[in-house]
Amino acid sequence: MAEAVDVAPGVRIPAAALEVRSVRASGPGGQNVNKVASKVELLFDPAAVEGLPADALARLVRLAGRRLAADGRIRVTSQESRDRSRNLESARAKAAELVARALVVPRRRRATRPTSGSRAARLRTKTRDAVVKLSRRAPGPED
Repeated sequence: MAEAVDVAPGVRIPAAALEVRSVRASGPGGQNVNKVASKVELLFDPAAVEGLPADALARLVRLAGRRLAADGRIRVTSQESRDRSRNLESARAKAAELVARALVVPRRRRATRPTSGSRAARLRTKTRDAVVKLSRRAPGPED
């Protein structure tokens, strides 16, 4: 059974929530690649993460993206090494990093108005682009 993954003080993925699978890795490896299951899939239930506030749980599910399986668990994979134990440590680190990113509360954006200089620059660019496009036109019958 896998060990618990410590993310931050008071936040951890318990061992009971982790499932580790070994599968065959893709890519180079010679004849060995067809015999050894060195790729690691680490699955965990985001709701089972201890010490995770509700808003961070929502961010974790959103950050998981395509890693979120149909059963609601998050799948983290690693096949960077030919060694299964190194891939397991890499997958554990990836899972911890994902949960740690969810703990960060994003700063709220303050609405600002464009400066007069940026407005003037935008209008200069629009005028210049219009002149360039005008010069690309085929001459009409009145020209």
